[in-house]
Amino acid sequence: MSGLSIAPYFPFVRVKMVSQKVYMDGERPGAVLTVEPDQRYRPLCHVCGFPGAIHSTGLHRIVRDLNLGPAQTFLKVAYRRVWCARCGKALVERLSFCGASQRVTDRLRRYIYDLCKVMTVTAVARHLDLDPKTVKAVEKEFLERDFGRTDYRGLTLLAIDEIALHEGHEGYMTVVLDYVTGRVVWMGEGRNMETLDAFFAGMTAAQKQAIEAVAMDMWEPFINRVRYHCPNAQIVFDLFHVVKAYGEVVDEVRRDEQRKADTSMGRILKGSRYLLLSNRSHLKVDQRRRLRELLDLNARLSTVYILKDALKHIYRYRSRAWAKKALDAWCDLAELVDHPLMRRFIGRLRYFEYGILNHCEYPISTSPLEGVNNTIKEIKRHAYGFHDSRYFALKVKQAFPGKIPTTEIG
Repeated sequence: MSGLSIAPYFPFVRVKMVSQKVYMDGERPGAVLTVEPDQRYRPLCHVCGFPGAIHSTGLHRIVRDLNLGPAQTFLKVAYRRVWCARCGKALVERLSFCGASQRVTDRLRRYIYDLCKVMTVTAVARHLDLDPKTVKAVEKEFLERDFGRTDYRGLTLLAIDEIALHEGHEGYMTVVLDYVTGRVVWMGEGRNMETLDAFFAGMTAAQKQAIEAVAMDMWEPFINRVRYHCPNAQIVFDLFHVVKAYGEVVDEVRRDEQRKADTSMGRILKGSRYLLLSNRSHLKVDQRRRLRELLDLNARLSTVYILKDALKHIYRYRSRAWAKKALDAWCDLAELVDHPLMRRFIGRLRYFEYGILNHCEYPISTSPLEGVNNTIKEIKRHAYGFHDSRYFALKVKQAFPGKIPTTEIG
């Protein structure tokens, strides 16, 4: 028993442990270990790592280390200033277990980062009895190391969409996804042309030429920048956003019908917005029954509802010619609905039909970003200080590192 030592738990080089003290903080034990420089080694400059002459001594710093069982462990570290000939000034000596200004050891920092992958910053801070700001700063530094650089390698198919940072759509961030791997490549504040310019600024000419297609909604700033930076890329408009835009037509027709309806019909139309805009498969049995009753009683609503389902069918074609015929037929039928919003939607559909038809060659969409958006909502709810947009973006990139394509395995 006399040969037992805790020294192997502290495999730090160029220093030696000279004393230890155990104490009780309430019911929680703690330990303070005094560590001094090993005089057998010349001190190193913490900036360049060059050996230097001792400039001054007597400096001390308390550094938090990994717990020893239930005991919080602190290192009372003695260190020196070094005159560095290479840097031309006196600097703090390099320590093997923590940085020059750090108050936690490197191995504790790594442990904090690992915990933050599965716990919130607040929970980690509570678990380790640390300031949440310290935990966040540590995690952000590791996130910058692992995800701070935008990796443009291997990109061929992209999906671009925006997310609202706050309720009421005040403030947006643009998300760029590698459609092939599911990796969040980049996030930036805003949803304007300058936002995408910032994304493309880091790409080489060859990387821009490698982009074959980009899925997005019918948002002019995105279209403009993709055409400018990647003129060879096909723009594909996402079915979800097309149907969502058409939903505005359905809802406005519903309002018109409700305004001119008599009392009995008004009762049927009241609260029908969800029924008309939702997918039929998402409705409960009683909701489907009510929807059938509504459509049987109102021919105009029945027409716009049938057109909503027919709009989705255009995306099922893989032949561009057949998709074009289906789109033309849809527009001809839609013109029978005498409503200004419908006419405006038909015009928009005609203007952007190239991106709808491009889906035949590139059947991609922004639907993978819907899963990203759900996770983003969770991160917003739980992340400490998500108003730090850089930290927020790094957390999202960490959550979606992407999958290795099967062609690269083996």
